[in-house]
Amino acid sequence: MDVLPIVSTLRRHRLTATLLVLQIALTCAIVCNATFLISDRLGWMFTPSGIAEDQLMRITVSDIGPRRDIHARAEADLAAIRNVAGVEAVTIGNSLPFGGNAWSAGIKRDMSQQSPSLNVATYYGQSLVETLGSRVVAGRSIRPDEYVWVDDLVAGKATSSHVGMLTSDLARRLFPDRSAVGQEVVIGGEPVRVVGVLDRLPAAQVEAREDVNNTVVMPWRMLPAYGGGYFVRAREGEAGRVLKGAVAALKAVDPRRVIVEARLYPEIRDRYFATDRAMAVLLSAVSVALLIVTALGIVGLASFWVAQRRRQIGVRRALGASRTAILRYFQTENFLLASMGIVLGMALAYGINALLMRHYELPRLPLVYLPVGAVLLWLLGQVAVLAPALRAASVPPVVATRG
Repeated sequence: MDVLPIVSTLRRHRLTATLLVLQIALTCAIVCNATFLISDRLGWMFTPSGIAEDQLMRITVSDIGPRRDIHARAEADLAAIRNVAGVEAVTIGNSLPFGGNAWSAGIKRDMSQQSPSLNVATYYGQSLVETLGSRVVAGRSIRPDEYVWVDDLVAGKATSSHVGMLTSDLARRLFPDRSAVGQEVVIGGEPVRVVGVLDRLPAAQVEAREDVNNTVVMPWRMLPAYGGGYFVRAREGEAGRVLKGAVAALKAVDPRRVIVEARLYPEIRDRYFATDRAMAVLLSAVSVALLIVTALGIVGLASFWVAQRRRQIGVRRALGASRTAILRYFQTENFLLASMGIVLGMALAYGINALLMRHYELPRLPLVYLPVGAVLLWLLGQVAVLAPALRAASVPPVVATRG
């Protein structure tokens, strides 16, 4: 179809056409950025943890009054939990991936460095790697004889075995040209020999996403009194029942103790990403609302123009124009308006993204979101204009003879 008559008609309706173009441009810019942010949040929410999530749980307790032999008490608690049917492994650890209870330390390549190369998340707990179900990809796990009670270490009654494990991401950052196993690093001012490398083990609290797997595992035996919690891995499909049994076992050891927390790991992870989930839902709602408002604007404007041009449509019909030609005219007109709005919206989308990058440290908007947004708005425009265009196509030729 020749678009020149359509452009000529739009020039006579500059204000209404401009308003619709601006509305489409704003919708395009916001929807493209919102879709990107939603995708970014969803990708972050589904970051793999490398642990047996569906089998894990955390129980934290608080004793009433001081306890003298806290080592024996911890061993008794662990033995009681192991006796619960369905328990595969249990330990006392300090943190869980995305658990929110963050411990950290600085790491250096050697003692000669004045300041740490990175700040890494630290995990403590005997057999923590085995309990969580993390995968060792190089070297070995920490041996039982290499663990030291955390209170003895703090009080100076024992010395560290100076061994530890790194994640593969951290190992590559520290030793890009060779294997990390057998290398020595400095963690918290202490020399540590790397004995094993884990596939992944995200931090409990992540400040920057590129540092999500910058974590180390140290040979400390944790205690509840020092901020530790009971981490239990159950057989598949039995986590809910095992959690109740483990709580009952701990209460049986000491009925006076307070169970501060007893949660399955999926709930712990959901709580950590609650803000990201809420933002994704909010952005989705805003995007849908904008698309609906834009569609209503297209319908309203097209309906107004059909009512205005009713006699002209009748004249065209009397001169031999088919219903299909009338329908195609309004669809083409809408396509042109949408295209102008999309071109302007793409430029605006990058402007908004640059603003977000500067103030909120968000990544650059990938180019793929622009054609996706364009196709979405083109389809929306064609669907929205369809009903008014069909009404225009149904105008009979006799309308041309009426005053």
